[in-house]
Amino acid sequence: MTISCIIIEDEPLAAEKLESFVARIPFLKLKGSFDNALEGLQFLKTQTVDLLFLDIQMEKITGIQLLENLSSKPYVVITSAYSDYALKGYELSVFDYLLKPYSFERFQMAVNRVSDDLKQKAGVKNENNSSQIFIKTEYRRENVHLDDILYIEGMQGYLKIYLSDKRILTKQSMKAILKTLPQDQFIQVHKSYIVALSKIESIERNHIKISGKLIPVGDFYKMQFYERIENI
Repeated sequence: MTISCIIIEDEPLAAEKLESFVARIPFLKLKGSFDNALEGLQFLKTQTVDLLFLDIQMEKITGIQLLENLSSKPYVVITSAYSDYALKGYELSVFDYLLKPYSFERFQMAVNRVSDDLKQKAGVKNENNSSQIFIKTEYRRENVHLDDILYIEGMQGYLKIYLSDKRILTKQSMKAILKTLPQDQFIQVHKSYIVALSKIESIERNHIKISGKLIPVGDFYKMQFYERIENI
């Protein structure tokens, strides 16, 4: 499972250290490194990542203020030279707290905990080793095999999940369901669409064909989508 992450750290040496640590973990994919919280906040309001490495004491706005302004949070690992913010961090659902100077081993421990938690949330293995997730519908939680998902369409206030044999409606957000889907199997290609990479039949003129349905690739998602396609 690939874990996407960003760094928000205003100290150049600390940011460089974090970037080098991230590069040593094969399943981490760094999507950006920001030297101020405002730029990081703007990024997080338009893009989804699994994990945020966040400093606390920064100019303009602090790491705590950034977390208070996020409606949907990724996993957050605080990296700070001060232990004073630990309690406030945990009140804001921070996953781990790395006190500077921290070792690579301590960093790796935090990342492995995130990975384990993500895998647990992504689904369980059945007897045929086929991954599953539980989708909350209006009346029940439905067990869905990931292999059966063709694509997901965002509607007003809910999602429509297209399976090989039926459709399911859920009130989850796009960001929320992305966190439960394996990133090596699914990708968001438009503000209203998530697709299963293995179900793509063809790509032409920025449209994806899946089971006869033409799905647009949004301008904002083009670069990331075509990079993924080239690496398959």
